[in-house]
Amino acid sequence: MLGLTTGMAQAKEIKGERYVPTIWVDPDGCEHWVMDDGWEGYMTPHVTRDGIPVCRRGNTCGVMAADQLFTTDQSYITPAGQARLQEFFRSATATAFVIVGHTDSRASDAYNMGLSQRRATSVAKVARSVGANVVDVRGYGERAPIAPNTTAAGMAKNRRVEILCIR
Repeated sequence: MLGLTTGMAQAKEIKGERYVPTIWVDPDGCEHWVMDDGWEGYMTPHVTRDGIPVCRRGNTCGVMAADQLFTTDQSYITPAGQARLQEFFRSATATAFVIVGHTDSRASDAYNMGLSQRRATSVAKVARSVGANVVDVRGYGERAPIAPNTTAAGMAKNRRVEILCIR
C-alpha cells in the first residue's frame, strides 16, 4: 500500500485548454458535432442503407443585395432594410436559418472577411429580433463570387447576404 500511495503522490497534474463541444449546421442542412478528442460526426440518426446521413433540406430562400441593406463599407442595416428583413423572417416557413455574407473584391481579403461577417451578424440580429432560429452566421468575404469582379455590375451582384432556409 505504501508503494501505491508514493506512486500516486508523484503523479503530475496535466492541465490543458478548456474544451467546449461544438455543434453547427452546414448549408446542406447537416448538423455536425465535434468532441474534445477530435472526433467529428453527424447528429442525424437517419442514414441511407449505405450509411450516408440524411440531413434536413436546406436551400437559399433569400438573397439580399448588400447595397440595399447597408451603406458603403458599413454593417449597420438601414431602417428600410430592417423592415424588409423583419417581414421576410416573419413570413418564412423554415425551422432554422443560416446567414452568409459576401463582398466584392475591392478591399483586402482580410478586410472583406471581417466586413462580410459583420454584415451577416447584423442580419442575424434582425432575424433573432422577430424570433427566427439562426443556427449559423458566416462571412465569406470575396471568396464565393457569383459574378466576375471586373465590372461594376458584377461587383454589385457579389455584395450580398444569402439566407439559407432549413426545413
